[in-house]
Amino acid sequence: MKKRSKFAIVVILLAIAAIYYYVSIPAVNIHSAQTWFFVMTLFVVLIIYYAVRKRVTRVELGTNKILRSMIGLLVVFGIVYLAGSVLSSPIINAKKYQKLMKVKTGEFSKDVKELSYDRIPLLDKDTAALLGDRKMGSMVDMVSQFEADDIYSQINYKNNPVRVTPLKYANLIKWFTNRREGIPAYIRINMATQTTELVKLKEGIKYTTSEHLNRNIYRHLRFAHPTYIYGELSFEIDEAGVPYWIAPVKKYNIGLFGGETVGKVVLCNAVTGETKTYDIKDVPSWVDRAYSADILVQLFDYYGTLKHGFLNSVLSQKDCLETTDGYNYLALDDDVWMYTGVTSVNGDQSNVGFVLANQRTMETKYYTVEGATEASAMSSAEGQVQNLKYEATFPLLLNISKEPTYFIALKDDAGLVKKYAMVNVHKYQIVAIGDSVSQCEENYRNLLGENGIKKAEKDTRDVKKITGKITKIAQAVIDGTSHYYVMLEGSDDIFDTSVVDFIDIVKCEVGQTISLEYKEGDKANTVMSLKTETDKESNTQDKDTENINK
Repeated sequence: MKKRSKFAIVVILLAIAAIYYYVSIPAVNIHSAQTWFFVMTLFVVLIIYYAVRKRVTRVELGTNKILRSMIGLLVVFGIVYLAGSVLSSPIINAKKYQKLMKVKTGEFSKDVKELSYDRIPLLDKDTAALLGDRKMGSMVDMVSQFEADDIYSQINYKNNPVRVTPLKYANLIKWFTNRREGIPAYIRINMATQTTELVKLKEGIKYTTSEHLNRNIYRHLRFAHPTYIYGELSFEIDEAGVPYWIAPVKKYNIGLFGGETVGKVVLCNAVTGETKTYDIKDVPSWVDRAYSADILVQLFDYYGTLKHGFLNSVLSQKDCLETTDGYNYLALDDDVWMYTGVTSVNGDQSNVGFVLANQRTMETKYYTVEGATEASAMSSAEGQVQNLKYEATFPLLLNISKEPTYFIALKDDAGLVKKYAMVNVHKYQIVAIGDSVSQCEENYRNLLGENGIKKAEKDTRDVKKITGKITKIAQAVIDGTSHYYVMLEGSDDIFDTSVVDFIDIVKCEVGQTISLEYKEGDKANTVMSLKTETDKESNTQDKDTENINK
């Protein structure tokens, strides 16, 4: 009976350890702090079990050899863990930490090109989540079974700034009834046009964060690679729209636990569960996020604060720079770059520059641009619409007329974008507001000219002519002025006609022939003159009258 009871106890302990491993899924890796805690916890359980089974008294604690050995091993593990933590820290390895990230000096106007409106991400993650929830609410066949996950990874998809997120099971029961087919779709939101799509799949997503057993993506990756220490996962799609999980594998460059970067990346097909591992230098170009924004910010802070050692970063803080409280994303050259401002550690209210870091390659560029902090720019933008109580999003840095410019979306209480603002980095008193990006930019360029920062550029566009029947006509109000947008037969162009300049446009209808003089624009051509059939008839009658009089 004693042997059976011992065996049963051993089985129970092993079962508890297996359940703990299945739930917590620690990496079997000497660099994983979770693994060290797992091993030390097992030792504590064994010590307690042995002491209880042998009924060891306090007096016997120091004389029982087996118990002393187990306690000694536990102490050794604890000492090694603490020593490893200290020896891996920036306190001892400041120079190594400072060199983890290689930072180049960039030229702003050369590296950051002026973006067209369809490449500027206008929405932040919170607004994207609102649009995603609205889209789900309109899908009657899915809304009762699934919800939008809160991941919303920002990627560059076919040269467009996009956020994508998978759906998730609404609850445990919905998971149980739908897990065979999997999750049928994911949400894709164009950050420039605000177009929200529910992309349905031929075969459902089987590997997600909302799975509860082996197909849970974290558990699936752990069983595929027991020794890998994964960073923050992201959800992306390739150029064909196939969903993938991007799992960066941490690399520790300093001691046991220090100098964290990314050494490998595991790509997991969210539908089939197939995994493939790449060295960081060989990651496919369509992957946009191997390095999270948080780790890039941390690496630059090491670079900026540890130039003269750890003590200097704490005491005198000479030449110490750090990132500001926030970041945003910019799509450049088919990659996503993390943007954040850089300020002095001394805590003044201005930036000394900013950083762009590639989330796939970790390539980092620093730009010396003195000016307002993002917080100051946000306050300036909010001050322009304080009567509306709009809230500013964290800025995005743009190149407008070769001037570094904060671009800010202004949201109402419901979290929807209502206006846009552009704030000059050098002089944050220069603030332009607009209901559209184009209007905001036009106001901003005018302000630059008025303040002597940028000379007004001469409009060199040629004036062209077109005559045709109206096929479509629509009205919009921009900054309190009515505009009519017209399309003509035989042309795919859109012609923007201001009612203030051409009042006769209100008389025009579909099917009517008109003649326009215009200048070409990016999205719509600007109408310079308008003639309707009535005008032509009037001119003909005038000429006939002249002939009769003669």
